[in-house]
Amino acid sequence: MANVFLTPPTVYTGEGALQMSKGTLAGMGKKALVVTDQTMIQFGNLKKLTDILDELGKEYVVYAEINGEPSDVMIENGAALYQKEGCDFLLAMGGGSPMDAMKAIGAVVTLGQDINSFYGKTIEGEMPPSLVIPTTAGTGSEATQFTIINNTKQNIKMLLKGPSLMPKTAVIDPMFTMTAPPSVTASTGIDALCHAVEAYTSKKAFPMADTMALSAVKRIFQNLLTCYQDGKNVAARTEMATAALEAGMAFNNSSVTIIHGMSRPIGALFHVPHGLSNAMLMVKCLRFALPGCPDRFCTLAKTIGVYQDGMTDQQGAEAFLLAVAQLCSQLNIQTPAQFGIAKEEFFAQIPKMAKDAEDSGSPGNTRRTPSQEEMQAIYRSLYE
Repeated sequence: MANVFLTPPTVYTGEGALQMSKGTLAGMGKKALVVTDQTMIQFGNLKKLTDILDELGKEYVVYAEINGEPSDVMIENGAALYQKEGCDFLLAMGGGSPMDAMKAIGAVVTLGQDINSFYGKTIEGEMPPSLVIPTTAGTGSEATQFTIINNTKQNIKMLLKGPSLMPKTAVIDPMFTMTAPPSVTASTGIDALCHAVEAYTSKKAFPMADTMALSAVKRIFQNLLTCYQDGKNVAARTEMATAALEAGMAFNNSSVTIIHGMSRPIGALFHVPHGLSNAMLMVKCLRFALPGCPDRFCTLAKTIGVYQDGMTDQQGAEAFLLAVAQLCSQLNIQTPAQFGIAKEEFFAQIPKMAKDAEDSGSPGNTRRTPSQEEMQAIYRSLYE
């Protein structure tokens, strides 16, 4: 069976990657819309980018209103600013939210439609030149054809897709991840782990994507806890930045499964950051998915070194799940109750969340496809 493996056309990686990308920036256009958030301004990260734009004589306008996961309102305002200011290329700096917002703004300014109108469709069209600079190691948005936007009218998180959404250039400089606090490091790191594990255990998995997924899983288990405990460890941050990129490339081509499908409704209804809602669900969802491909979960156990000689596939798979649970515990991943979500409020939304999860299509990629009733049971189990 033939497969297509999509990646950004150009990727700069390693310490000093932003400086190396100056030649690309020089040829992108006359005026940029820089999509970011206030944190990037406060940490001084944005200045490193605008200094280069100033040096190159590029005009730019900063749109720093992506303070939270991107919504249709943020996209509408960003697209209006792009057009008002006469911009002709897009830059994004930050975590997944600014990068996702940049992609959606590109779709709106290119196609002239409301962002909500793209739900359930493939976005097509030649987007403005774009360059993204991730400052967390987790979302993988720098390497994907996807964007997640909150539809405030229907109160759902939309997974929007299309190869044209792929950033033209990704700049993976680990030095920008050094400012991520421990809680963000943990949740985004688990997000990357979800990407890699889901891609590897998806119905759509194939060898090229598998290679990226397995490499990402190994790097994450070797480095995430170190980054959480010692955020200034350059070597570990570099490995995690690479792992996030690999995991993004993996799920961009093999897709995500049950975790992401069930995670988005929690984020939409209870305003839980995307990486954290994935982390809340990860162990429960993988336990459900395991019977669909115990051999693949066993391979994951071998990849991270918890498989022991003589184990069956089932035993190896269980060892991997135990390692995932232990990592989440070491990273102090919150439960919904610890996050502050009242059990009664959560349970009242379970039927809607299960339906929205199924409608997203992601759970259908799981090798053991869940019904709405089974997903409802998983949601309830988060309070056990």
